[in-house]
Amino acid sequence: MESSVVVDGGGGAGLAAAIRSLTGLMGELAGVVGRSSEAADGVGRLDDHDPLHDLAESCLDGLGVVARIEAAAAAVKVHFLATHAEATAAMEPPPETPYESSAREMSVVAEVACALTIGEGPASMLLQEAHALTTSLPTALNALQAGIISWRHAQIMVDETSGLDLAGVTALEAHFLDPEAPNAARGASAGELVPGRFRRKVRAWRECHHPESLEMRHARSVEDRRMECSPDRDGMAWVSLYMAADKACAIWNKSSALARGLQGPDEPRTLTQLRADVAAKLLLGETGQFAGSGPSHKADVLVTVPVFSLLGFTDEPADLDNYGPIPASMARRIVTEGAGCFYRVLVDPRDGAPLEIGRTSYRLPESLKRWLRMRDGKCTFPGCSNPSQDNEADHLAAWEHGGTTAIHNLGQLCPKHHRLKHRSGWSPSPATRNEPPGWVSPTGRQYNAEQLDREPTLWPTGCLPGEASALETSVVDYLVASSPAA
Repeated sequence: MESSVVVDGGGGAGLAAAIRSLTGLMGELAGVVGRSSEAADGVGRLDDHDPLHDLAESCLDGLGVVARIEAAAAAVKVHFLATHAEATAAMEPPPETPYESSAREMSVVAEVACALTIGEGPASMLLQEAHALTTSLPTALNALQAGIISWRHAQIMVDETSGLDLAGVTALEAHFLDPEAPNAARGASAGELVPGRFRRKVRAWRECHHPESLEMRHARSVEDRRMECSPDRDGMAWVSLYMAADKACAIWNKSSALARGLQGPDEPRTLTQLRADVAAKLLLGETGQFAGSGPSHKADVLVTVPVFSLLGFTDEPADLDNYGPIPASMARRIVTEGAGCFYRVLVDPRDGAPLEIGRTSYRLPESLKRWLRMRDGKCTFPGCSNPSQDNEADHLAAWEHGGTTAIHNLGQLCPKHHRLKHRSGWSPSPATRNEPPGWVSPTGRQYNAEQLDREPTLWPTGCLPGEASALETSVVDYLVASSPAA
C-alpha cells in the first residue's frame, strides 16, 4: 500500500471536515425530530390543522437526513481508516523485503478488524476502498461526506474504476458526480438511483470509455468461462455459469419462454419455479413432455447496435437488452445469424438516438411495445429493475381522460407498480420520445427518471457528419435492403 499520500495531503484536515459535516447533519436531524414531536403533540386537536400529515412528513424528512448521516459517518470512517494506515506506515522504516511489507500490511488489517469487530477479509476490503477514495476519488468522497451518495454508491465507484488509469477515473467521476461536466449523466442523479441501477449505468459508461477495447477484454475473459456450484441451506444449492453474455442471455430467455408456455390455470408452480425446473430438465437431458399446458411464448431481446459498428466501420460496443454493453463482433454475429429471439435496433450516428427497429410484424402495437422497451429498458418506477420482458405498457394519461396511444404517453411498468399506480396516489410525470417518465409520490416528492446514457456513436476515420454524405446514403440503402418484407 502506498504511503505518505494521506499524511502529506492533509489527512487530518479531511477528517476534520468530515466530522464537521456529520455534526451539521446531526443538528439538522435534531430540528426534524423537534418538528416531529410538535406534530405528535398536536394529534387530537380540534382545528383545521392536520398534525398527522405533519408527523408523517417530518418522519420522511427524518429518514432522508438519517440516510445522509449514515453516508457522512461512512466518510468519517474512510478518513480514519486511510489516516491510520498512512500514519502507521510513516512510523516504520521502509521495508527491506516483500515479506516484511506483506507482514506489516497484514498487521494493519488485523488491527482494523479487531477494532471494528469484523473479519480480516472485510477489513482488508475497507482499507483498500478507503485508500482509493482518499487518493483517486476525491469527488466521490466529498459527495459521500455531504450525504449526496451512500456508502454503497461509493463502493461501486471504487469497484468500477479499478483497472482504469487516473484520467479514466477522473472522467467517470465527473460524468456521474459533477452536474457541470461537459458530458454529465442525464436523468436521475447518482444519489437518486438505487445502488443496483447505479452500478449498471456506471458499468455501461465504463465499458464504452475504457482505454482498452471491449473486444480485447472480452477475448481474455472468455478464457475464464466456468461453471460453479455453491451449497446452500436446507438441502439446496446454487449453480452458476460464467460465460459469454449473448449465450447466457439466450439460455435465460429460452428457459423463461418455455416456463411461460407452461403456465396455466392447472399449473401450481410459479414462473420462478418453472424456470428452474425447465433449466434443470434441459441440462440433465431428460426427455418427454413437460407438465402443464399453454402456448409457447417467443422471447424477444433487443440488441442496440451503432450503425457504423454493425457495418464493420468501427468496433463500438452494442447494448444487449437487460444486460449492457457487448462487443461489436458479438452483436454482428447475433444480427447476421438471424437469431429468432433477437431484434436489431440501429442508432443514429449523430446523437445516439434510435434510428430503426428491425421487425417481422408491422402491427403498430408491437412496434410501439418494442420502442417502449428500447427507451425505458426496465420498469420506470424508482429503483425497480424488473426487466422489459415481464413489464406492461401503460398509458401515463389514461385513455378515458384523453390520453393518446403515443410513445410520449406510454411507460413500462411491472405488474406490481402498475397496480400501485392505479390504487394509490403515485403518478408518473410526462415522458418524451426518448426519455422515460419520472414519478411523483403521494406526498408530492419528485423522483427523476432513470434515463439511459446514450452518446453519439463513433464516426469512422476520415468521415465527418453532414447533411447527406455518401456514407449516410449507403446506410439508408442498407436499412432499406435489410428490412423484412411486409
